[in-house]
Amino acid sequence: MWGAAIPPSPWGDGARRADEGRFPAFAQLVEELADIGVDEKGVNIRNKLSRGKFSAAFMLACLEAIGTDNLHL
Repeated sequence: MWGAAIPPSPWGDGARRADEGRFPAFAQLVEELADIGVDEKGVNIRNKLSRGKFSAAFMLACLEAIGTDNLHL
């Protein structure tokens, strides 16, 4: 089980599309996060999103920073 590969998921693929311009630029996201009191560097954000693994708290902070009012699951 420990050595098993994690299958790709649409959630991770969505996070990886940040490089394709579907989400705000990393520099802009850094500024928006700073405005709400979250201190993150652009390289850290890029790494989190490219890995597709980050905390729910970080996701909620990003959603608030980019002005998301509603989230439909």
